[in-house]
Amino acid sequence: MSGLSGVIAISVGWHHSMALKSDGTVWAWGHNQNGQLGDGSSTNRNRPVQVAGLSGVIAIAGGGESHSLALKNDGTVWAWGRNNEGQLGDGTTTNRFTPERISGLSDVVAIAADGIYSLALRKNGTVWTWGYNGFGQLGDGSTASRGTPLQVLGLSGITAIAASYSYALALKSDGTVMAWGNNEYGQLGDGTTIRRYTPVRVSGLSGVSVISAGRDHSLALKNDGTIWAWGRNDSNELGDGTATNRWTPVNVSNG
Repeated sequence: MSGLSGVIAISVGWHHSMALKSDGTVWAWGHNQNGQLGDGSSTNRNRPVQVAGLSGVIAIAGGGESHSLALKNDGTVWAWGRNNEGQLGDGTTTNRFTPERISGLSDVVAIAADGIYSLALRKNGTVWTWGYNGFGQLGDGSTASRGTPLQVLGLSGITAIAASYSYALALKSDGTVMAWGNNEYGQLGDGTTIRRYTPVRVSGLSGVSVISAGRDHSLALKNDGTIWAWGRNDSNELGDGTATNRWTPVNVSNG
């Protein structure tokens, strides 16, 4: 892409894109009605513009509909864009056109966002969430949206997080996976289609090293190099040779 070099990470929202450069700056382009490009305007951009006032960034997350997150090397998290459900974590529902630091979050090592909610993983292995909670994706036992970060109940020893529009995943240091939120298609992998408002263990999975959450299905990469999938499968997204939804993980087949 013209004008971009030294890029070390990329992220996409529904209608905008971001790039993190090796100098710690963030660049964004695309739809900007709610300020998700972070350049102080609401003008759509067809070329990258620098997100205002950000430096020392080590990770980015394009948050679903129209908000964005950045993690700085000092462990703080910054957010901008749409804020109708408190997804920016600043205690308001005011859209922000430039980044604002999320108060009360420190020692963060990873971020994730989708739809209209956000997640952060702290160095101590706890997970914190904020924003929309209509599917229970904040993991606090309720469906009440939250404008400031709160801790996901019952989670510790977490090493990675993944966000979907209506549910979330967390990988534990022992190689097991936890899930919570919407479960209409079995995407929580606990053998049911019951919505979960606090984390449950994904059934039968161990030795996992990487997780990923799609719209309605989930993937896990194990240490032995195999891939496991569960959830919605009407478009064959689970790769098991069928179009049957799976409520527990199945091995992705290569033929």
